[in-house]
Amino acid sequence: MGYDKVLKNARIPQGDHTVKANILIKDGVIVGINAEEAPLSDGVAIIDAEGHLVLPGCIDSHTHINDPGFTHREDFLTGTRGAAAGGITTVIDMPCCSVPSVRSVEQLEYKISQIKDKAVVDYAMWGGVTGEDVRENKLNIVKAQADAGVVAFKVYMTPSVPSYPRVSDAEMLECFYAVAETGLSVGIHAENFSICDFYVKKLQKEGRTDGPAWAEARKTLAEKVAIELGISFSEETGARLHIVHMSSGIGSQLIRQAKERGLKVTSEVCPHYLVINARDAMTEFGPFAKIAPPLRTKEDNAIMWGGLADGSIDFVATDHAPYEIATEKLAPGTDIWTCFPGMPGVETMVPVIVSEGYNKGRLSLSRLVEVLSRNAAIHYGLYPKKGAIEIGSDADFTIIDLNREWAIDQALMQCKSKFTALHGMKLKGKVAKSIVRGNVVFDESANTFAEGGAGTFIKRQTISSLGRILKY
Repeated sequence: MGYDKVLKNARIPQGDHTVKANILIKDGVIVGINAEEAPLSDGVAIIDAEGHLVLPGCIDSHTHINDPGFTHREDFLTGTRGAAAGGITTVIDMPCCSVPSVRSVEQLEYKISQIKDKAVVDYAMWGGVTGEDVRENKLNIVKAQADAGVVAFKVYMTPSVPSYPRVSDAEMLECFYAVAETGLSVGIHAENFSICDFYVKKLQKEGRTDGPAWAEARKTLAEKVAIELGISFSEETGARLHIVHMSSGIGSQLIRQAKERGLKVTSEVCPHYLVINARDAMTEFGPFAKIAPPLRTKEDNAIMWGGLADGSIDFVATDHAPYEIATEKLAPGTDIWTCFPGMPGVETMVPVIVSEGYNKGRLSLSRLVEVLSRNAAIHYGLYPKKGAIEIGSDADFTIIDLNREWAIDQALMQCKSKFTALHGMKLKGKVAKSIVRGNVVFDESANTFAEGGAGTFIKRQTISSLGRILKY
């Protein structure tokens, strides 16, 4: 027969509606979609979607899994188990938080060699370029990494880890020129270093150690002027600009205005910038709600939901960044200024967006598909291998029970560091199964996972960019 597996009783999106379908799979690829029961013979495996919503496998395009090098925080097995439990079938990992950081083809190949036997879901990679690479005249690393299949390049305007130096304004401009030649995008951590550094020190001198002080010091203005600079650099160089983990309503508005001018700009938002705010979450959770950029206000939450719905924001990602609680979040002698900024996210992204976005009417079904799967796949050159339920696409599926009510419990998370500022949040909609290339990598009812090595490295397939489609 022309297929070896069938996903039956699936409700797949067709615009803003669903249709019941059976999906035929051969060697991990979709080979047919029909409404009739497929004839079966020996050797044809059946996966039952039980009438649940089936999305194209969801993508988290912004993770820091810390492997190799900082595996006391997370390794690729625990990180991708968490992704599978959260309905994510492909992660795209950042170049900075591993040892060594990924700033060359050799470092990329080394990282893949260290994680390939641990991955539960598929993975792609960001490439790296820093201020140090500019100063040492090593920008040839950009084209080499692009040729090796990375999906984009990350630069930091504020300090990251010591092995991944931030860029000055002029160094960032040089990086834009280099990346522009590849056709890929430049993802920037958009916070003005001088503003952040000055006001952090100012509030420290004033004796502030409360959680919200962190958000007050890392001002919204710091993100605003950083985004404006990035837009100017994109306009100057022709490079595609992508704002990672955008946190503010004004950021969403700036990106929309740039799109209306026809510029090559895109942005992402993390779930925490949509559903929690600095005053409440940082008061309750303190160091566990410390992230960079920081949480903002309830007003920002509302504006960002609107931007995600109307196309100003292109998709959702997590900035998954776990830390060891005893030594990095609650280490003796540390306070809100000196503990590490970051929070796990791979396990909660999809359920939060389904519950608070789709089930509450903030996002249509078609938009849900775009922001969780399709748009990231296109932007990073993985489409239609990923991000689609089409003949010829990988048989990656996220199966969601839309009616399941539950609450986030950090003690039950798969990651090593079991904390989240979303702890206790009540949701409607839960991942039932995650499927990667036809293989069930997570089954919620049985609480089972695929073994490490089930996932594989996915090189960028194409160079493609999202259309500028805005709703008014």
